[in-house]
Amino acid sequence: MNNDNAQPTGAIARFLNGIERVGNKLPDPAIIFLVAMITIWILSWLFSGVDFSAIDPRTGDPIVIKNLLTGDSLANFLSTMVKTFTGFAPLGVVLVAMLGVGVAEHSGYINTGIKLMLKRTPKALLTPMIILVGIVSHTATDAGYVLVIPLAGVIFYAMGRHPLAGIAAAFAGVSGGFSANFIPSGIDPLLQSFTQSSAQIIEEGMQVNPLNNYFFTSISSVFIILVGWYITDKIIEPRLQ
Repeated sequence: MNNDNAQPTGAIARFLNGIERVGNKLPDPAIIFLVAMITIWILSWLFSGVDFSAIDPRTGDPIVIKNLLTGDSLANFLSTMVKTFTGFAPLGVVLVAMLGVGVAEHSGYINTGIKLMLKRTPKALLTPMIILVGIVSHTATDAGYVLVIPLAGVIFYAMGRHPLAGIAAAFAGVSGGFSANFIPSGIDPLLQSFTQSSAQIIEEGMQVNPLNNYFFTSISSVFIILVGWYITDKIIEPRLQ
C-alpha cells in the first residue's frame, strides 16, 4: 500500500481529531469500570419497582430487577467477592494454561518466534504482519504488550516509516484483536464458559467444547488484519506525516 498520501483534511480529519480529543480525556479504565458498576446499582434501584412482561426462559416467570442498593444486597456483594472470583468458571483452566505459556515465554521460545516472524517479513506486508503477530501474541500472555508493540515501532522506523504508526498497528492487533486468533489460546476456555452458560439457558446441562468459538475467532482475525491494515496505511500514517 502507498504511504505517500497527504494528510487528510476536511470532515473526516475533523471527525478523527474530535475522537482523539475525547479519547485523550477518558479516565483510567479502572475508574470507568467503577463508574459503570455504580451506574448499574443506581439503575437497579430506579427500575426495581417496574413490572416487565419479558419472561425468563430459565424459570418461565416474568423478569424482575433486584435492587442492588439495599442493605442485604450490598452485604451479600461484599461477603461473596472472593467466592465469586474463585468460582469463575474458566479460572482453573486459564491458570493451568498460563503456567504452560509462562514456561514457553520465559524459555525464550515464543519471543524468538515472534522476532523471526517480523524479521523475515517483506516491507509491503509489514503492517498486516505486525497486526497478525499482535493477534498471535495472545498465546504468550503479556508478550504482545511487552515485546510486539515497542518492537513494531523500532521495525517501522528501521523501514523508514513513522514508528508511531507501527506502535498503533501493533496495539490494534494486541488489544483490538484480543479475542480473535486462529491459534487456540487461554481466551478460548474463557469464551467457552460464556457460550456454555448462554446455551444452558435454552438447554439445561448442555456442554460445549472449549474450541466452539474457533471458526468465529479465526474469521475475525482475518477481518481485523484487513481493517487494521487499511486504517494504519491510509488514515493513521498519513496523519502522522
